[in-house]
Amino acid sequence: MAAMYSLLPEAPPQGGLLGRFQYWFACFFAVGWTGVVCGGLFYQFVRWEYPCPLCIVQRMFMLLAAMGAAYVIRTALVHGVVPTRDYMTGWGLSLVAVVAGSFASWRQTMLHVLPGAKGYGSEVFGLHLYVWALILFQASVVVIGIVLATSQVTADRNIPAIRPGAYRTVGNGALAFLGLVLAVNLVAVFLEEGFHWFLPDDPTRYQFFHDIGLLG
Repeated sequence: MAAMYSLLPEAPPQGGLLGRFQYWFACFFAVGWTGVVCGGLFYQFVRWEYPCPLCIVQRMFMLLAAMGAAYVIRTALVHGVVPTRDYMTGWGLSLVAVVAGSFASWRQTMLHVLPGAKGYGSEVFGLHLYVWALILFQASVVVIGIVLATSQVTADRNIPAIRPGAYRTVGNGALAFLGLVLAVNLVAVFLEEGFHWFLPDDPTRYQFFHDIGLLG
């Protein structure tokens, strides 16, 4: 009898408080970066500020960072456990995205760093959007480093995301929110660029409507 019990697979260990925190943090991270992209879409469609190529690149890396966290969320929702390999893959993807995004936002900041430079677009609390992007990207590098440093503690843990209730609702909501904003951003870029390979450095219109003869 003892031998038979020894052949049964062991249940995944419970994640405990830290495992739950990591799941909620992945949801917060995905929703946070998706919300930042929504802020850019607000300035684009409500305040009529057309994003430049570097702005678009930064949005792409923001969404890629959110997708890394979304990978962790999806794994937890489907399997109820996040293996170390999947855990490192998801956060590694986010780390690559925020590092690359840092370079893009740093590049745009340097273009307008000279005294008297007007800058591009509106300011929020005295800083342009690309400067805020640089700050957020750099902060995310530090945070993801901490998350990866604790991966051996939280990975391979039975995160209770498979249970009905807030875990599943919030996780699915974060994934749906990301998917919706990703689709809207793709459409926004296509409308601005139209049937062209390159976007002007200082766009002033939605080129798609001009390409089809609807405007101008």
